[in-house]
Amino acid sequence: MRKLFKILFSRMTLVIIAILLQIIVFVTLPYTFLDQYSQFLQHFYLSVDLVFRCISIILLVRIINIDMNIESKLTWSILLLILPVLGILLYFIFVRRRAPMHHKKYFEHTAKQIKQYQIKYKEEDDKLKKELGDYYGQFEYIFRAAGHKTYGNTDVKYLSVGERFFEELLAELKTAQKYIFMEYFIIERGKMWNEILEVLKQKVDDGVEVRIMYDDLGTINKLPHDYSKRLNKAGIKCVKFNSFMPIMSAIHNNRDHRKITVIDGKIGFVSGINLADEYINEKHPFGHWKDTGIKLTGEAVKNLTIMFLQLYDVQSKQTEEYTQYLEYNPQKANGYVCPYGDGPSFFCADHVAENVYLNIINQAKHYLYISTPYLIIDNKLTNALCNAAKRGVEVKIVTPHIPDKKVIFALTRSSYKKLQEAGVVIMEYEKGFIHAKQVLCDDCIGVVGTINFDYRSLLHHYECGALMYKTDCLADIKVDFQQIFNQSIDMKSFHQNAFVRLMCAIIKVFTPML
Repeated sequence: MRKLFKILFSRMTLVIIAILLQIIVFVTLPYTFLDQYSQFLQHFYLSVDLVFRCISIILLVRIINIDMNIESKLTWSILLLILPVLGILLYFIFVRRRAPMHHKKYFEHTAKQIKQYQIKYKEEDDKLKKELGDYYGQFEYIFRAAGHKTYGNTDVKYLSVGERFFEELLAELKTAQKYIFMEYFIIERGKMWNEILEVLKQKVDDGVEVRIMYDDLGTINKLPHDYSKRLNKAGIKCVKFNSFMPIMSAIHNNRDHRKITVIDGKIGFVSGINLADEYINEKHPFGHWKDTGIKLTGEAVKNLTIMFLQLYDVQSKQTEEYTQYLEYNPQKANGYVCPYGDGPSFFCADHVAENVYLNIINQAKHYLYISTPYLIIDNKLTNALCNAAKRGVEVKIVTPHIPDKKVIFALTRSSYKKLQEAGVVIMEYEKGFIHAKQVLCDDCIGVVGTINFDYRSLLHHYECGALMYKTDCLADIKVDFQQIFNQSIDMKSFHQNAFVRLMCAIIKVFTPML
């Protein structure tokens, strides 16, 4: 009874109720008004209806001509044509995407700060062209689209499971001398976070600057609403990303899905691993949780430091100089690495995360291995994967066999058929839930990060990853992929029943909005 009471009156439940009430009001109010005052408006009905139709057509023309993927354009076109009143209201909430006014000046300041670190000199560019060869364009795209430079002199260590990541992270946190920056989608109290927190408190006592940023919606049913204040009282500078209010707003659709740790500007972690116990298999809600990450030591950590400071300063509404945090420790290491970030359109004009994946897929020659917890992709990615398979590339994609969200699981499975018909091998991780988001191609290039193959990661969230070329850890990633394949089921004989296919087809019409 106590547990039920806690659930019913939790912040998550109250927020859901508030949002549902607002949706009901938005959906019903215009039509209720027109119905109740129909006699009064009957002489003006045609005029009112014509006005709404004209506005919806104007918005439709605008949607067709703006930078938006074709699936999103189709969704909004259907909504504006069938339900013009609701469509117009939702358009002004969700489509007119601009940075929030209270964040705008901080976005502008951080952009100016970062610009000085985005200069690429001719000598280093010439060296990259020579060293990267045919893959130079992939790294140059990230630089031109998002301003993130590519670095050598960086050791990259692959962390093949959450337990290994946790062990490595904890050990490196204890070495911090100047500062620790941590940015995570989810933090949840338990073995993992409690041990990390003890180290962070000790480091604060030692005079180390500790900053933490976590996504408020991501932790809404995992942490008390005042948890950031508790951390601040303990000397840890903590900011909630997009502090959640139960108000319908497009800003709540843009979550901070990144997982970054930076220690003294010398060591950095990028992974799919949140700071919660299921990620290190202390809890087993979906069988064995398979997740991965990388540890960077060297010059490339600079990109992670800049990415963290940019979003942290926007959320904390402060301005500061970044130079003091951009020390690094060059390492003798093979290959090149480019940590990069992405975000919603007002933050990053290009769909960087999707285009990085597309560039790898389109350049693949021999094999392409992908693991992702969700596979809900647009026509561009679907066609690129199909084309790769048809030109003889061995394309293998691994998704979970045990779902964490049943509707999303069904949508993921609904993507299999077209890909399989083109020759793509789809496998499901039989032991449990594979949360790792990674790509490996031709022993030359790979990505590890937070970016799922779904609309939320590719269009709406703030994300991060690391594009690697001929780093030593690519061999470790390949070995791990082979182990994943051995623990997975080939889904070549899978057939989704007709009813589920129909439901998925209907839901897919609206997935670009979700």
